[in-house]
Amino acid sequence: MNRALASAVAAGLVLLAGCVRVPTEGPVEETRSEGRVGSDPGVFIDPRPPQAGEGPAEIVDHFLDAMQATPIQTQTARQFLSQDADAVWDPGLETITYAEPPAPVETADGVQVTLTGADRLDGRGAWQGPLPADQREITFPMVMEDGEWRIDAAPDALIVPEDWFESRYVPASLYFFDPTDSILAPEPIYVPKGEQLASSLTKALVKGPGDELGRVVQSAVPAELEVVVGVRVSAEGEAVIPLAGEAQLTAATIELMMAQFAWTLRQDAAIESIRVTLNGDPVPLPGGVTSYRVDGGGEFDPAGFQASPLLYGLRDGRVVSGTPSGLSPVAGPLGTRNLGLRSIGTSLDATAVAGVGGEGTSLLLGELGDSAESMRVESVVENATDLLRPSWDFADRAWVVDRTTAGARVLYVFEGRVQGLRVPGLTGANVRSFQVSRDGTRLVAVVRRDGSDALVVSRIEHSPTGRVVGATRAERIGTGGEANLPIRSITWSSPARIAMLIPLTPTLAHVELVSVDGSPAVPEAATASIEERLVSLAGSPYPDEPLYGLARGTLVEVVDQKSTSIDPGVTTLVYVG
Repeated sequence: MNRALASAVAAGLVLLAGCVRVPTEGPVEETRSEGRVGSDPGVFIDPRPPQAGEGPAEIVDHFLDAMQATPIQTQTARQFLSQDADAVWDPGLETITYAEPPAPVETADGVQVTLTGADRLDGRGAWQGPLPADQREITFPMVMEDGEWRIDAAPDALIVPEDWFESRYVPASLYFFDPTDSILAPEPIYVPKGEQLASSLTKALVKGPGDELGRVVQSAVPAELEVVVGVRVSAEGEAVIPLAGEAQLTAATIELMMAQFAWTLRQDAAIESIRVTLNGDPVPLPGGVTSYRVDGGGEFDPAGFQASPLLYGLRDGRVVSGTPSGLSPVAGPLGTRNLGLRSIGTSLDATAVAGVGGEGTSLLLGELGDSAESMRVESVVENATDLLRPSWDFADRAWVVDRTTAGARVLYVFEGRVQGLRVPGLTGANVRSFQVSRDGTRLVAVVRRDGSDALVVSRIEHSPTGRVVGATRAERIGTGGEANLPIRSITWSSPARIAMLIPLTPTLAHVELVSVDGSPAVPEAATASIEERLVSLAGSPYPDEPLYGLARGTLVEVVDQKSTSIDPGVTTLVYVG
């Protein structure tokens, strides 16, 4: 079994195979909500520099070859540039991958190449989707220098074949805080394997999330700081991060900054602890320790600190909780009375349940527990049209979508008040299901468009005090629906990945993994057929909590397809969130 397939199985995720370009699965073995990235750098490639007498087309062809150097470097590629071009070329601004080797063609303006199947990533390694059509043709102007042809201008990008990229880069995440510094949120990127891994992760993190995410996430690492040289990892697993710049580091800032470094660098399997220096001096760490363990910062877990691992569901209209082998009614009226609920969502700490009642026209909210106060169930939304299953975030906001005759309305309940949120590309659309991430920064939904289902994601914007202030336009991710197949259910499978249930026949289904950045899956991804009439998925951002498929009277673990018999009266089963 190859490492990509092994990691997919280890994470409890099953993918549909397809024609793809950029990997979402690499040698990553997830444990709870973090991953561990391997360090094999790939096959060594030492491209040759320009040769005497090469023509313009040969120079461009060999320039593209030189960008495939392994370990990754661009010194050889620069030798194909003129002195002026070399002085301004910045290949670190972008990465472009292409499917087929381009054939350089000499023209009156220079040498032209056309990139097929091209995708791009930004300077941090974040996937940006297909290269726009008007950028797929590149003309390299040529100049004679010392009697040899040289490229006089080149795009500020590393331009490489997709198979080269797939074998040398792996998916990872940068961890930034929500605007209230309460919880970490992952931002997926791709980083090179090998000795460059720790440095690449650290430099990308220090760059920050970018202005476009300014109201979604933020960094505790001051913008004035930079990584002056590479991160050094000792034989004992201590990573030394050398920062430089002028910045005031308070104890609170250092604590948050170290949590970001820990969650980001724990993905490097070689790192056990972190030590940070600023302008050559050690940065004082919380608790007076000399180094910070990479398993620190658990209180900022993007999957929810101390979130309940139990399953919650409906059995004969009553709320039950527990494990597959033991589902029991919850205390109070939610567990003892049939309130006509058809779907539920449970808060992360399992203290409250939001339930859709009647024919989807009302939303009931009830507390869980043994106190007298927990016996009260109140209706917080009435006279709705068709409410979808609720979803909760870490701030105890209960989100819901109402499918009105004019299209979807996005609502959330916070501190007893119902608020509306306009989500461009989602509000007014035909929404079939949705989920909000536990960190409160993403809303993922299935939208019916032109006769097929599309998976889309919007980023939720907040003020520094945590008030919801807006949402970005919902953009399509994943490949579900491309073959006009319905997406029956979605659920979180990690803080940055969604699992989709796609029925192929009435008794045969697939589950597909989708990265929230929209990058497609690897060609080696596993394909699993689940021979059950599955109606929904139950998943958790913690990868070591099983991903289940629910059928009438049966619960199937998606990874090993082990089935457990449950009461046929159980019509809904979900994790918290």
